[in-house]
Amino acid sequence: MQHLSKGYNIDEKYIVAMFLKEGMYNENYRVLDRDGKSFFMKLYDIERVPGALRDAQHGVKEVAVYHQLNSSSVPTLCDEGMLKLEGQQFYYLITEYFGGELLSEVIARKKTLSSDEALQYTLAIAEGLKEMHAAGFAHNDITPRNIIFSEVAADAKAKIIDLGHASEPIKTSPPFITNDLEAFYRAPETFHDVFTFAGDVFSLAAVAYAMLTGKAPWEYEIKNPEDTEKIQMTLSAKRTMTPLSFPDSQHPICAAVVKALKASEKKRMSLEQFVNAIQGKEEPKDAQTQSADRPQDESTEQASDPQMQISVEAERRKGNGFKDVAGMSELKKMVQEKIIFVLKNKDLAEKYRLTPPNGMLLYGPPGCGKTFFAEKFAEESGFNFMNVKSSDLGSTYIHGTQGKIAELFKKAEKNPPTVICFDEFDALVPNRSGVDNQSLSSEVNEFLSQLNNCSQRGIFVICTSNRPDKIDPAVLRTGRIDKLVYVPMPDEEARREMFRLHLKDRPCENIDYDRLAKLTENYISSDISFIVNDSAITAALSDKPITQEIMENCIRCNRPSVSADTLKSYERMQEKFGETGVSSQRPHIGFK
Repeated sequence: MQHLSKGYNIDEKYIVAMFLKEGMYNENYRVLDRDGKSFFMKLYDIERVPGALRDAQHGVKEVAVYHQLNSSSVPTLCDEGMLKLEGQQFYYLITEYFGGELLSEVIARKKTLSSDEALQYTLAIAEGLKEMHAAGFAHNDITPRNIIFSEVAADAKAKIIDLGHASEPIKTSPPFITNDLEAFYRAPETFHDVFTFAGDVFSLAAVAYAMLTGKAPWEYEIKNPEDTEKIQMTLSAKRTMTPLSFPDSQHPICAAVVKALKASEKKRMSLEQFVNAIQGKEEPKDAQTQSADRPQDESTEQASDPQMQISVEAERRKGNGFKDVAGMSELKKMVQEKIIFVLKNKDLAEKYRLTPPNGMLLYGPPGCGKTFFAEKFAEESGFNFMNVKSSDLGSTYIHGTQGKIAELFKKAEKNPPTVICFDEFDALVPNRSGVDNQSLSSEVNEFLSQLNNCSQRGIFVICTSNRPDKIDPAVLRTGRIDKLVYVPMPDEEARREMFRLHLKDRPCENIDYDRLAKLTENYISSDISFIVNDSAITAALSDKPITQEIMENCIRCNRPSVSADTLKSYERMQEKFGETGVSSQRPHIGFK
């Protein structure tokens, strides 16, 4: 149903020029601004938008994707807003107008394209997909109707449109409806709710096949589009039994398309490999080790340079685990139940389809034991451990840091399960809105790509930060860093336990742990560690036991290292996270 007629005025800013098409819960229009400049508008009927596709902040998840995705391969987001029509709520999205022709129209007009034309168009689409994948998003609906070309094949420039199914790579129930996807362009695994970069490569190969032959691969007449189970079974049988052929089978693109469409999910080519194959270029020697699920770019190519490889190695840490951690009982309980249990009990995880979180950010005042907890987590779990500092990822090469990030996750994936701990995470993934350095933005993009569902590769990430407000918001969401945990100042009970732990196995006499805990209000864990060590030095000078008097004198001589003003700033920071919806849905876990 068309809700807006030609000439309709939208918020005194736009005039409807033309109705374009209707979707399941949206309509598409061309609109003009006051200066007569053209834009695309997508109008969403909020009542018809499925709950899974709604977004609390932006109304519709597709709009949220536009906000996160800054890529020249998709139309630029220009405006958005709400409309009320006949008592119904509508949400509109305004994007740049991109003149050209849909690929589906090109195929309908030409019937088939030559191999050289198809190659140029495919390369243009691949360039757009490369940008999307580098930003951490799979399109999940690459078909001829979702590609617009501005020029003829020789100078083809592609825009990938319709982001209604775009998401980070997922291997569980997708956050969008799937019954409107075109079956013939879907990768086999998408029928089992697996949507990854590899699926986009399959779809791109299917699009290339359509350009070469005039129809989708294994296309047949579907009599009942609603019977997805029957469609899947029929299509699966055809893909297994029916060979593919081309008019001009000598061109490299033909062999590459067949290989991409016939390969199993695990053996599918990466986007980079597919691009090389359709051009007849020889595959790199390490092609077999590259994953089709990861965007390939200069960073991963350069990682083979010995001077650019990361030196951090996975290690098994031995120790007492959480027995050495004072307080934090809720945090330890949550980690044991939600993370370690799932990783250690694979049979139960498979039975109940449990998915462990990807990562956890520990934030709060400095010196409260965030990094210490990460180390003890590795001991408690018995998993491999990689402790990474920002200097470990530094490089003088262009894209060198990107290469080291990719190499780091590759090493972790080879030794699952592995815990990667990033200290001072805000320095590694600063908010891109305040970053002018293109290289630094690319490094954040690489992190986003590697963090996506890394738990499924046997990797768990623990990050620590004193300034979570400086971290790029795209990092702090489920599917990347799932848990945000505020680690506050240790309370009295935690301080008492810290004194016990630090004084254990030292010569002591008549220590009143309750009084020590009361005297050290607003002292952080590193302060207490220093006080115990300083008291031990004093006692050692006279070769006498550590006494209560020595301890209290040391406390009087060493004030808290975190000022009251600093503590207030962290309280405001916690409130800020709550107001933006980042931590309001996450419990306060830590010493208290």
